[in-house]
Amino acid sequence: MKVLGIETSCDECAAAVVADGKKILSNIVATQIPFHAPYNGVVPEIASRKHAEWIYTVVKEAIDAAGLAVPDIDAVAVTSRPGLLGSLLVGLSFAKSFAWARNIPFIAVDHMLAHLYAPRLETPALANAAAPEYPYLGLLVSGGHSIICRADNFDDITVLGATIDDAAGEAFDKVAKFYGFGYPGGAVIDKMAQSGDSGAFRFPLPNLYKGNHRCDMSYSGLKNAAINQLEMFRVKSGDISPQDIAASFQKTAVDILLRALFNAAEDTGLNAVVAGGGVAANSYLRSRLAERRDLRCIFPPLELCGDNGAMIAGIGYHYLIRGDCSPLDETASARVHGFKKLRSR
Repeated sequence: MKVLGIETSCDECAAAVVADGKKILSNIVATQIPFHAPYNGVVPEIASRKHAEWIYTVVKEAIDAAGLAVPDIDAVAVTSRPGLLGSLLVGLSFAKSFAWARNIPFIAVDHMLAHLYAPRLETPALANAAAPEYPYLGLLVSGGHSIICRADNFDDITVLGATIDDAAGEAFDKVAKFYGFGYPGGAVIDKMAQSGDSGAFRFPLPNLYKGNHRCDMSYSGLKNAAINQLEMFRVKSGDISPQDIAASFQKTAVDILLRALFNAAEDTGLNAVVAGGGVAANSYLRSRLAERRDLRCIFPPLELCGDNGAMIAGIGYHYLIRGDCSPLDETASARVHGFKKLRSR
């Protein structure tokens, strides 16, 4: 069964065709980075307009690259939540029209759940890796979300912890913007940090000991320290390079994630971790988790860490075979209620 997946939740216009929920037949991602780089961040109006301009071409390219024709598509899955509302509506409207015109099933997907599904797709990087058995811990980290959850099925998660303020990716972007490092901030800081001294600054971890926050995270304090209080946390004497700032910031940002994740592993007794989202591409995060021999950590390949249509098509297949199709009056939602210590679907 061949499912067309469409993803337009933010600034990536993406479409893919996946067979039987696993085999990627095509995966096309049109990035808008050059259009947002002058602003050092995503401009929602620009994002939605570019999606409207590109969506037809990107979908056509995905179908062509799969070696298929439109009548060969059995169903359409699309991101409906969470994300930028204008961007979501472009993909959602196109998917509805495609499904209606072809009289085929339509499935609206939560793209945060799709990120957790990404490592189950067949790729050369995961050719010898068995898909994790449920339950496992999920680490969802992006520009908009930082979530640690327990996954009991592809659409059944219990949120154990989340950021109480800024998301990890947002902090990377804002620090990079302040210092003029470049855009997107996460990738730029990761690259700069490789030639920097992570001990040049000793930024504090957030104090979240009051209340039930063992698995929660906070990034507003770190962001403020790195931007407004840099000299307070200086350890290294002599000249300080931009690479040192990047390396020190990245180390603390990842340590915040790992403290919460390791607490979740201790509390639940689960030793399998599946990571997803743009920050899952961070090389320091990957290396730190690789050091934990007591945990089995599974990352999607780099091309599946960010937003993409393949993960949407893949998870959409499982809704389809279960008989859970969406009505054509389904609408978009910028946020997902319940992404805080609640079961989300």
